[in-house]
Amino acid sequence: MDIQPWVWAVTITVLLAVIAVDFVIIARRPHEPSMREAATWIGVYVSLAVAFGIGLGFLSTPAQSLDFFTGWIVEYSMSVDNLFVFILILGSFAVPAKHRQRVLLVGIALALLFRGLFIALGAAVVNAFAGVFFLFGAFLLYTAWKLITESGDDDEEYKENAVVRMVRRFLPTTDKFHEAKLTVRIDGKRVVTPMLMVMIAVGLTDILFALDSIPAIFGITQEPYLVFTANAFALMGLRQLYFLIGGLLTKLVHLNKGLSVILGFIGLKLILHALHETTDWHVPEIGTLTSLFVILATLAITTVTSLMSAKATAAKEAAAAEAEADGAAEKAGATASHGRPEDDDEVPTRVGG
Repeated sequence: MDIQPWVWAVTITVLLAVIAVDFVIIARRPHEPSMREAATWIGVYVSLAVAFGIGLGFLSTPAQSLDFFTGWIVEYSMSVDNLFVFILILGSFAVPAKHRQRVLLVGIALALLFRGLFIALGAAVVNAFAGVFFLFGAFLLYTAWKLITESGDDDEEYKENAVVRMVRRFLPTTDKFHEAKLTVRIDGKRVVTPMLMVMIAVGLTDILFALDSIPAIFGITQEPYLVFTANAFALMGLRQLYFLIGGLLTKLVHLNKGLSVILGFIGLKLILHALHETTDWHVPEIGTLTSLFVILATLAITTVTSLMSAKATAAKEAAAAEAEADGAAEKAGATASHGRPEDDDEVPTRVGG
């Protein structure tokens, strides 16, 4: 796929313009979007991604269109999992609800920057040495194994990384938010606000996310333009998705298991591709259509089983609460009955002869 420089320039310019418009809107009216507003914007971004993918089919080839959609779905599903971490970070820093959009938007902009750099680096390495797919595949298999072994933790909490701790150590900070300001002057001294700290935390987290997502999408396609645009469209609706399904995320209890299956599958695909490219063995390769079917089926099964499990857990908790309430009521009734004499035990008292 031969992408002219002007196509790259137009694509990046449009993305920067969208981020700039978003930032201006948020800066003028900081607020927590309603469910309707968030759903509307997600619909817009999803429609744009679908239109872009269909357009690729006409302007390029159907195979390129299929690669884009498969990569976009993979990146979108991994972005949903990343929202768990965003919730932990924003909750840990106690970011005011009306300023959370600003933090998420800065995080998206940083993610696009980091992923663009990693995509350029990854494309250069892939073109120079096909054996790097062994490394990518092994890394994804390791990541899948970690997701499986660590997905049962219910007491997860955000722990500040070394960079955030270093900022706190060497720069004067305040624990109080001052609207959306990154620094303020207190008693004549310039100090860093929690707003800057949370943006640093989100930006560094995006780097870690890129380490997982970039090898994964290179397992779908090695075309840098498709890798970048799939990432961009997956990230653009992430801010609204946070407000739309923030509460639902706690019910997707099997999401990590589903993602581990997807990452393990793509890791295996990358290793098979590396064997095919670097050896004379007759190694079968997994096609994009097969990959798309496996990914969609895994996500569908994961979602259904998660919701069923969440419903069953809620029913058990409700039954336990009802039983506890009934037990308390019975205990209270028994105590009251024990404290007063029964009618049959009462002895009438006669006055006089």
